[in-house]
Amino acid sequence: MYSPKTDKSVKQSIPIVWRVSSRISCRTEFAAWRQPRAILWATAGVATLGFLIALEIAARRYGVPGPITTQAQELIFAPKPGPLYAGLALMMVVLTWRQRFIAAGVAIGIDVVFVLVRWAVDAEMTEGRYFGNGALWVMLGCAVIAVTRRTGRHRVLLLQGVGLGLLLWAGRKVGDTWLLVTSKARPMVLDPYVATADHALGNPSWLAGRILNATGPVGNHVLGLIYAQLAVAAVVVALYQLRNVAAERRFPRHHLVRTFLVIGLLGPGIYMIFPVVGPVFAYGPGASGTGGVQWAVANLWPHTPPSITLPHPVLYDDITPRNCMPSLHTAWATAIFIHTRKGPRTLRYAGAFWLVATLSATLGFGYHYGVDLVAGVVFALTVEAALRLLDRGWDRSGIRLVTYGATLFTALLLSYRYLPMEMARYPWVSGPLLLLAMTSVIYGYVRTTRLWEPKAPKAAPARQPEPQPELV
Repeated sequence: MYSPKTDKSVKQSIPIVWRVSSRISCRTEFAAWRQPRAILWATAGVATLGFLIALEIAARRYGVPGPITTQAQELIFAPKPGPLYAGLALMMVVLTWRQRFIAAGVAIGIDVVFVLVRWAVDAEMTEGRYFGNGALWVMLGCAVIAVTRRTGRHRVLLLQGVGLGLLLWAGRKVGDTWLLVTSKARPMVLDPYVATADHALGNPSWLAGRILNATGPVGNHVLGLIYAQLAVAAVVVALYQLRNVAAERRFPRHHLVRTFLVIGLLGPGIYMIFPVVGPVFAYGPGASGTGGVQWAVANLWPHTPPSITLPHPVLYDDITPRNCMPSLHTAWATAIFIHTRKGPRTLRYAGAFWLVATLSATLGFGYHYGVDLVAGVVFALTVEAALRLLDRGWDRSGIRLVTYGATLFTALLLSYRYLPMEMARYPWVSGPLLLLAMTSVIYGYVRTTRLWEPKAPKAAPARQPEPQPELV
């Protein structure tokens, strides 16, 4: 029977149940926050913010705007071409096709308005700086929509897409500022050490430079385009890997963008430890063909290899980045090659072609020595193995591979710095040892990662027919 007393007790119990459930949900959220991955992301966010602030202060100290300032300026002023629309393409992997068309249309419309306004006020637009603001405004708008209009997994996925696109853009700004810092903070360069050690490989940059000059303007133009558009190749491969994100509502555990960003984060730190400008600057006329001669050790590249003399640090200008050791272009091209191995045949061929062309360009243009490339391959494979190991869980074989790669990379840097004369005097010993060391890391990576691949189930044996009794 209905009783007012019973109804009153039920009404009184509702707030109690709500409070208990809210406390349980709060405890659940707090427990989730304490998970290692959440703590890792929080720590990475705080460290990234601190690094940006420190880099901004360092850039201001040298009289130039830092990455935070340049990123804020591109909301209004003409941005550098490339990264913003590439970042927008990466962000759109989390959107439906209809949303992608809307986002692209809005970005192009905003850019048209910006260009018309700049043309009306006669604003200066140089270096192809016309478009990009629209892509940035769309990405920021999607972040606002994710916070205000999305909930749960949909919000997280959209924020992940926005973060992926903005990271590509912010990485370019941080890289530009960091390269400037290396040129200001490291006036002395170690190119004589690396050039001496490069005798172990037969001075491949000098040989590649002469070959490239013999190809004429066609070869220079093709390799220059490939070298400059490495990030575009990476975005194409990443878009293929992330093509199913919108349908599956989740990102794959490992993809090229992660490796690309980690290589770009760790590699420039080594520039400060081992500052090198490259053979075209230290032993040639400079990249433009005119500047750099007054700072060069000698004007030898690419026709006359340097003689074997006792190396020493040399003073160089405060403009040229010290960005040779290791070769990050080689590391990035190696990562692209690795991540195209599971794609269709066209993508695999493109990844192999891009690796070979990038190696040819880095040597042929005189941007790197041969030993830079060896270090870049070892560096890329070690980073890739560590990231894959982080996803699947640490095991003995993976730890051995990462430890071996890191140890060998350190040994390479130490040998270039402290044993260059021995390497140059005995090239028939040191050269094969360098290549053997690089090959050992390649072999270890291939062998270890094959063990990580899921094995296909064995086919069941064919069922034998039952013996039939003979007819009498």
